[in-house]
This record gives sequence, structure tokens and C-alpha cells, in this order.
Amino acid sequence: LVNGVVSQLIQAIRAKGGSFSSIERLGAGSYYEHVKISEPNEFDIMLLMPVARLQLDECDDTGAFYYISFKRNPKEKYLLKFLDEDGKLSAFKMLQALREIIKQEVKIIKEAEVTVKRKKAGSPAITLQIRKPPADISVDIILTLEVQQSWPPSTQDGLRVEQWLGRKVRGELRNKSLYLVAKQNKKEKVLRGNTWRLSFSHLEKAMLNNHGSSKTCCESDGPKCCRKGCLKLLKYLLEQLKMKYTKELDKFCSYHVKTAYFHACVMWPSDTEWQWGDLEHCFQKYLGYFLECLQRSQLPHFFIPQYNLLSPEDKASNDFLSRQLNYQLNNKFPIFQE
Repeated sequence: LVNGVVSQLIQAIRAKGGSFSSIERLGAGSYYEHVKISEPNEFDIMLLMPVARLQLDECDDTGAFYYISFKRNPKEKYLLKFLDEDGKLSAFKMLQALREIIKQEVKIIKEAEVTVKRKKAGSPAITLQIRKPPADISVDIILTLEVQQSWPPSTQDGLRVEQWLGRKVRGELRNKSLYLVAKQNKKEKVLRGNTWRLSFSHLEKAMLNNHGSSKTCCESDGPKCCRKGCLKLLKYLLEQLKMKYTKELDKFCSYHVKTAYFHACVMWPSDTEWQWGDLEHCFQKYLGYFLECLQRSQLPHFFIPQYNLLSPEDKASNDFLSRQLNYQLNNKFPIFQE
């Protein structure tokens, strides 16, 4: 159903010609990484727009958020109307235009009742609601620029997978395109909607699907490891806690858990350290590492090490989650039985 709706939308957007005629889709997020735990009712779809060359200027000290402008005369003339008064590419203007097209198109879809949800402040997504009794399905459409150019300096010391996946794999991953998503930088005093954030979801998906230090790890006739099992468990644990303590844990999302997972894979790089039979032990080890991160309020972005995803300003939230996780750990995870 989701695929049908999204394919129809993309065809309609392309047929309109103009600014969005070259978009393609990429499934991102848990469902497509095969680490979804419960019934899939939330999907992320990235709409990729290939762009030739961009000028990227960091807009803060995280190394993750950028202003985008064009070098010289861009091939993509159709994007010029989305520049703001400073000549920066406005994520807000682009999302607004795409949103309008999608709003018109969903009215025509026959197979299902599809609506566009109200805009969430600062969110890079346009969210579709698909009526499918008994539950609704929500699809986040994320506008993404795909650029073929070298990665910015802030990524230089990230992606340290040499011991785990090998030097060659690191080189291959760093040769892939750069993705930028329309995302508000919360730290900006005035939210003008002209910042973009680096996104590595395409590489994260690749690393999750080829996660072994040996090539045969988890192949049909190869040895099975518990890396993904550990990630699923911690994602589920956080999901359940977030349902229980929505307000207190508002700052956390599955990306924190996923980032800690990649760091854990680097700390324990060998497949023998993640044997399927040792799931319980491995999960506790991985959870222990995540708890350390919370206690120190320090979890470096896996690709941009200077960007800390657990800022000390949120120490109260970090401590709260830490207490909840410790309680679960010390009481044999009662939340899994609920």
C-alpha cells in the first residue's frame, strides 16, 4: 500500500516538470534496515534530488548543519527560485513548494484515503497519513539533496570502521554521494529555515546490512551473529520507555541507540564477540556502553565526531533515561514482559 501511494506521488511530481522533475526515492529508517520491531506503521522515504556542485558553509560548531549556495552558474536553474535574499538555498521554500504539489496530488489517489498532516516546526519531513483500519500508517517524506562531491572536513575523523569492516570498506563508503536533508538547526536564534543537515542514512543502511567483520556473517549458510538482535532490543526498550514517559524522554530517538550501536561494533569488532548464543551477554555489554554515554552526556555522531548527540544541557533528560534503563537492567527487564 505504502509503495503504491508513494510511487504514484513520485510519478505525479515528476510529471509536473519544473523543480522536482528529477527526484528519486530511497527507503530509509528501521523498516528498510530490517531492524523494525513492532508492526510497521511508520515509514521514512527520502526523496532524492541530484544536484551537481554546492558551496557548503558550516553554520555552527557541530559540523553537521550547513548553509548551501551555488558555485558559479548552476546547471539547476530551476533551483534559483528557492534562494533567499542572501543567495542561500532555502529548505523552507523548497519544502513549501513540494508540500503544495503533494497536497494536490493526494486528492487524486484512489486506492486509499491519504492526507497530509500539519507541519511540525523544524521537522524536515512532509508527513502523509494513510487510513488503513484498524490503524493509520504514517509516511515521512524527507527532501534530500544528493551531491557528488567530497565530504566536508568535519567528517574527516569519523566512520572509524577500519578494525571492524576494514580500510577498504571505509574508503568505499566515503566515496559515496553526500546527502543533505532540509533540517532546521535548533541552535539558531532566528529559525529562517535555510539550514541543511548532513545525512548518512544510505551508508547506515549499508553498514547494518553488511555488518560482519567476515564476509559470510549472517549469510544463509554462514555463522549468525547477534548485532542486529541487540540493536532491535535496545530500540524496543527505548520505544516502550518513550510511550511511558513521553515528556521526559522527548529528546531521545532511535538515532541515539543506532549511533551507540555503531560505536559498539567498533569497540568489539570481531564476529566472535557477537555470537548468536551470547545475545543476552552482548546486549548487556552494549546497553552498558550506552549507559556510560548517558552518564557522561557524551555520544559523538558516528560520522561527525565533534557533534555530540547528548549535550550536557540535557543532563536532566540523560539522567532520567539512565535511571530508567538501570532499573530495567537490574530487574530483568520487566518492560519486555508487559
